[in-house]
Amino acid sequence: MSRKTSPQPPFLLVNVVPYALLVLLVAILLIVEDWADGSLLVDLGLCGLAAAWMLGMFTLRPGWWDRPRIMGVFVAGLLVITAILVVRHPAFGLFTPAAYIYSFTVLRWPWRLLGVTAAAVVAGTAQASDVPKTDALGLALYAIIVAFNIAMMCGCAWVLRFAEKEEERREQTLEELSRTNRLLEATLAENAGLHAQLLAQAREAGVLDERRRMAREIHDTLAQGLTGIITQLQAAEQMHDVPEKWHRPFEAVKTLARESLAEARRSVDALRPEPLETGRLGDALTDVVNRWSTLHGLAVQVTTTGTVRRMAPETEFALLRTAQEALANVARHAGATRVGVTLSYLENEVALDVRDDGRGFDPAGLEAGTAGTGAPRQASRDGGFGLTIMRQRVEALSGSLRIESEPGAGTGISACVPALPAGSQT
Repeated sequence: MSRKTSPQPPFLLVNVVPYALLVLLVAILLIVEDWADGSLLVDLGLCGLAAAWMLGMFTLRPGWWDRPRIMGVFVAGLLVITAILVVRHPAFGLFTPAAYIYSFTVLRWPWRLLGVTAAAVVAGTAQASDVPKTDALGLALYAIIVAFNIAMMCGCAWVLRFAEKEEERREQTLEELSRTNRLLEATLAENAGLHAQLLAQAREAGVLDERRRMAREIHDTLAQGLTGIITQLQAAEQMHDVPEKWHRPFEAVKTLARESLAEARRSVDALRPEPLETGRLGDALTDVVNRWSTLHGLAVQVTTTGTVRRMAPETEFALLRTAQEALANVARHAGATRVGVTLSYLENEVALDVRDDGRGFDPAGLEAGTAGTGAPRQASRDGGFGLTIMRQRVEALSGSLRIESEPGAGTGISACVPALPAGSQT
């Protein structure tokens, strides 16, 4: 438990007023006392001792005011010096306010009450210096004066103590209120986290239900249709001798059907595309491009720039799908002789560019989001849905999709998304 710290005493009150009183008294002594009298030197020496005691024990030791034992010694020593001065000359009773000041400001309760009482005795002694103490009346009057000083100053000490207690209670109340507010904020934050978790779980449950529905639909329609296509092609090959020049198209159709069937099932299960399961985005992109080149007999140049790093699965999935759709549009519409794919890892983004030297088209002549890479105007119905999916997929990640093309000058598609690291959630 940390030690309680007392409030720092007012600077002017404890560092200026006592010295000002001492200077005033020295000036009075120099005026009223006889310089030839040796007692003046003693009084001046005691004043110097008082000043040195305050300097050495308090003024030059700013860190000592919060050390109760040292302050107790300091006030006791000052009271002794003040008492000696008062005994030597009653005028030094004017210096007793310094003893009161230090007793009130640096002593802790109940030692403050003891210091104030001692200072009141010294002050009362100075005030009763002219009262004869040789008879009972004089002693009684002296006792009354001292008792009055003690009662008045101790009463002030009690009032000050009561005020300090009230201030401490207010501070404790404020501290309790602040602690309660912090607990409330922590509880609200925890509730917000739980609410977010419940929303996420509800969203995941909804997504799972939708996936199950899609799985049933795909199984009953698309999957069975693709399976039927593959079966019919295999049956045709077994029933008839396929001419040599048809072997490649037959194999291409069967390969596309099998890949489409596998990818459809994997998409429903919310799995990443197969090439991304075993490698990075650049490797998966190269694998997709190589298969596309083999299928269509057109070489594709793949370039990767920047510092290669793992991205969030959603980011890699979106870019890979964008590349696949763009290459599909090149094969369907562009009539290109050269195709280039560039993957760029930027500081805060990752970009994918797919460009060809095919026919090109006028983007202004197409409806927004209805043309794919290399798609001429008449192909908007065929390529529009693919481009719409590409755009939605990229924009869902706070990215952008840009199309650059003109008739006879080829086409370029650029997808740019924030570079969220692996493990991030979009």
